[in-house]
This record gives sequence, C-alpha cells and structure tokens, in this order.
Amino acid sequence: MPSTYPEFIDRFSTLAPNYDVALCDVWGVLHNGIAAFPAACEAMQKFRAGGGTVILITNAPRPGGIVLKFTDKVGMPRDCFDDIVSSGDVARDYIAGRIDETVFKIGPERDGPIFDDLPIRFAPVETADFVVCSGLFNDEGETPEDYRPLLRQMLDRKLFMLCANPDIVVERGERMLYCAGAIADLYRSLGGEVLYAGKPYRPIYDSALAKAAELRGGKIMLDRVLAIGDSVRTDLAGAASLPIDCLFITAGIHSEEFGGRDDPNLAAVERTFAAAGLMPKALMRRLAW
Repeated sequence: MPSTYPEFIDRFSTLAPNYDVALCDVWGVLHNGIAAFPAACEAMQKFRAGGGTVILITNAPRPGGIVLKFTDKVGMPRDCFDDIVSSGDVARDYIAGRIDETVFKIGPERDGPIFDDLPIRFAPVETADFVVCSGLFNDEGETPEDYRPLLRQMLDRKLFMLCANPDIVVERGERMLYCAGAIADLYRSLGGEVLYAGKPYRPIYDSALAKAAELRGGKIMLDRVLAIGDSVRTDLAGAASLPIDCLFITAGIHSEEFGGRDDPNLAAVERTFAAAGLMPKALMRRLAW
C-alpha cells in the first residue's frame, strides 16, 4: 500500500483531540436499525465530555424530531449527541417551496411525517406535478427493478423527482435493504431529473455546521470538523466536497465487499477507495473510544 494510505486505528481517542465537531452518521455507525452500538455511543459521549460537539447527520427521510424518537427506540443515549439534521428536514424545506403543486409520493407510510403540517395536495402519477421518493413502498420484499414500469411512466411525463434519502441501501440488523437513492439512481439513468436531499450534497452539511456554530457560540473552522460514516457514496464523498476529514467505519454497508465486518480485506478496502478517487483520514472497523 502507498504510504499515504490511511491506517486502521483501534481507538477514536487518538484522533479526537484534533477536532471540535463530529458530523456523525447514524445507521451503520451508532446503530443497525434494531439496536444501538454501545461502544460507538460511548465514543461520542466521551468526545462531548472532552468539549466536542456531535451533530448527527442522517439520510433518514423523516424530520429530525422523528429520528430522535427512533434513536430512543433503539437504545441510543441522548447524551451521545447534541443535535440531529436529517435529509427529511432538507426535503421538507424544498417541498415547502412548491406547495402550490401536487405531489405523487413513493415510499412507505412510516415516512408520512415528512409532509406533516405542510399544505400538500397529493395526486396520482398521471396528473401530479412532481414526485417525492422517500423509499420503496415495501423495502422488505421489493427491489428498484420492480419500479422500472412506474419510472418509465414518470419519464414519459418528464416529472421531476425529489429524493428524500440518497442512500442506496441501509442496514437493518444483519440485512441490507434498498433505499430511495436506488430508485432515484435508476430514474436518473433512464433520463429523469432528480434532486437529492441529504448527503453527500451541500445543504445538509450547511445546516449541520450552522447548528454546530450556534451550539459552540462562534464560527466553525472546517479543519476542526470530522465526518464519521460508513458510506463511500454519501459520507466520504460529502466530507471530501466541503472539504473536511473523514473517519471511515468499515463494518457498515460496505462490509460484504470488504470481506467481512471483523476482518476486512485491506486490498478490497483500498480498491474501493481507489475506484471512488477518495481517501478518508483514518479507518476503524467499528467506532469505539
């Protein structure tokens, strides 16, 4: 490996003193959709105890307040973070700017809060003005290919799509389930117009950094901000675009291509970063203090 290739570290405590703010991914880093990861939550608690600020930054297609309730459900202690910014928050801001238009929605009922308190009029795909995709109707049994006929119908009408969750897959227990980003990518490959809310795009980072600046009472220097995440496409790419450093967690959504959660193949890890043309500051198998 080249000398510039990042090393695996075992303890976040060796890296933490270099940063004032952590923009931390949630699914795959702090919990797996079913249960919290105690060591990862402890790492964020100790970072905060040492003066750091933790903003959870997630591509959940629901408002931050709903995400907060879910973190409670999976057992994440509230003192392991200071605030939450979600792609659902970003999507709501966009929808609020088009309230005079009708919406065709793609996604499960649990994502309904993204529209709460907005004077939205829903319509079928045949007459809607634009589309909001928050996920699959049934992510337990469907794949993006099931949506190809619907997407072609949307394309025939040149419908614009707002993707409320740019993730391709999400970890739920030991399973990987498709997200809205997989449908949006297919629509874009067919020629459809898509706007992605959330990581790796700038608006969600601007919101997170604004919250951090408010909490810390002053301007945030980017060289003192660390992104923590498990996705090359969203976490690593988003960090590189700011630019800020990234601590990459290998036991997340890329674990299968890396050869396993506990003992990743270093050559496979290197190939993934080389293909993306991006490099994190450091690597950890799982986040721990």
